[in-house]
Amino acid sequence: MEPKGMLDLQHLKDQVANEEIETVIVAFTDHYGRLTGKRFDADFFLESAAREGTHGCDYLLTTDMEMEPVPGYEFANWNLGYGDFHLVPDLSTLRLASWLEATALVLCDVVDDKAHQRVQEAPRSILYHQLEKAGEMGFDCYAASELEYYLFEDGYREAFEQNYHALKPTGWYLEDYHILQGTRTEPFTAAARWHLKNSGVPVENSKGEWGLGQHELNIRYAEALEMADRHVVFKQCLKEIADDMDMSLTFMAKFDADRAGSSCHIHMSLWHDEFNAFAGNKKFGPVEGSDIFRWFLGGWMSHVPDVMPFYAPTVNSYKRYVDASWAPTRLAWSYDNRTAGFRVVGKGQSLRIECRIPGADCNPYLAYAAALASGLDGIRNRIEPPECFVGDIYEAKHLPHVPRTLKEAAGLFGNSAFARQTFGEKVVRHYSHFFQKEVEAYERAVTDWERKRYFERI
Repeated sequence: MEPKGMLDLQHLKDQVANEEIETVIVAFTDHYGRLTGKRFDADFFLESAAREGTHGCDYLLTTDMEMEPVPGYEFANWNLGYGDFHLVPDLSTLRLASWLEATALVLCDVVDDKAHQRVQEAPRSILYHQLEKAGEMGFDCYAASELEYYLFEDGYREAFEQNYHALKPTGWYLEDYHILQGTRTEPFTAAARWHLKNSGVPVENSKGEWGLGQHELNIRYAEALEMADRHVVFKQCLKEIADDMDMSLTFMAKFDADRAGSSCHIHMSLWHDEFNAFAGNKKFGPVEGSDIFRWFLGGWMSHVPDVMPFYAPTVNSYKRYVDASWAPTRLAWSYDNRTAGFRVVGKGQSLRIECRIPGADCNPYLAYAAALASGLDGIRNRIEPPECFVGDIYEAKHLPHVPRTLKEAAGLFGNSAFARQTFGEKVVRHYSHFFQKEVEAYERAVTDWERKRYFERI
């Protein structure tokens, strides 16, 4: 059954004619996973953009967080004049944005005007390409994101003017699964559940998480591209609901050194002829599965260092990897064990792999593409996973550690033969430059930590 709130062109025409929809947002994600694009008058969208798309400046795939064009990219630069690329609406993503007044939203593919092909460097294109490879091998890929976030009583403008200091979380004690604390934030969370459900993002449940004011809202799994689309709609919806309520929330991987990080646990499985290809009767420790499961897990684990920046794309991402903090620090797999970077859950047709490495700050198109590419390579090359680990993986100091900084991870990615073979030379150079510039921006910054530590006593 199609999720509530999804639209086709005829439904959109009917709602525009009835003046129920007046605006259509036409958007795509940049490197950071932010939605960027344009707002169209709904009548003009139907007359023009629905069929012909629209244009956007190609500098949008070369900017930093402050929207400054960053030099050094081959894709777009001042020498090339920062021209346009084509934004082509994927009408299968057309939906009501019920949290906004009289508004619909459609996500786009980024297409080269001259070659009339998807721009290789665009995040959605990178995932699309990996899904094509899965299809060639006879598989469909299904995925889910478990996103955590912190919610504050301060509005975004107020938080900005306070330099994000002394923010007031919506909870004042740890509220993991706590119904009373959850009740206190229900005006926000209920609105988020309702608007997601009515905007084509089916909801399962919500719960308090381990930090002060930290929450998780779970949405239903889907085919991987659709799930990545749901993920970006989810983040946009929650931020804009919070803004409307004069509140704020953050998807930073590590908002505060003394609080739990916020994750994006990725669940993934392959399917063939409507059956879970991971299901089987071979024993892998406590798990019964197929060779496809075994090799996919082996590939996914073995290539973490090659693609780590696609899971953890910011300097802040790496501050989440702290022992005994619910974030994984070492590369191991286990069955239903939350100390593992790879937690296998379910059985039979529900068997799936949960990767706990990505943070809530990941771009889902890139994270899913990295996971899928790694697993498919495991199948092609029959990569064996290590033995199932039993016990507290935080205490297993002999196991390989996840990369510790963005600088380390970006270097591994940039020098990875697997990344080049998988994503192509142009994509690896493009994103290596992006991650390196993120590192350089951080290394130039003077932080509050430095002022507190050195201002008087150095």
